[in-house]
Amino acid sequence: MRKATYQIPHAPKDKEDAELGIFYFGAGQGGTVDANVERWVKQFVDLPADKVKRADRSANGLVQHTVEIDSGTFNANSMMQGPSKPKENFALLGAIIEAPSGEYFFKLTGPADTVAAARADFYNFLDSVQPKSG
Repeated sequence: MRKATYQIPHAPKDKEDAELGIFYFGAGQGGTVDANVERWVKQFVDLPADKVKRADRSANGLVQHTVEIDSGTFNANSMMQGPSKPKENFALLGAIIEAPSGEYFFKLTGPADTVAAARADFYNFLDSVQPKSG
């Protein structure tokens, strides 16, 4: 399921790095765009709906569904690592790209300043994704 994990070096004021996970579950797998965005948003404690920014974009003929959370208390639980400690002032950049072979999921989480500093690179990376040719 997890195709890649990238560590994003922390910004000067942050104490820990951010992480970009890339997932692919197969054609027709992984759930709907809305279900995934809802799951990502629920990983933030008591986050008001107006703090979640969603947009649809396209690049290279592929639709990108994006979500941004600038800051909040992140409380992700990993099935493999058990419960995690809530982390304040964390952010999320997420995207689901619709490809002919199925949806690809991109989720960047980490300290807010680090995620903000990585925002342009995140979108440039998304825009570099292309459908596999013949």
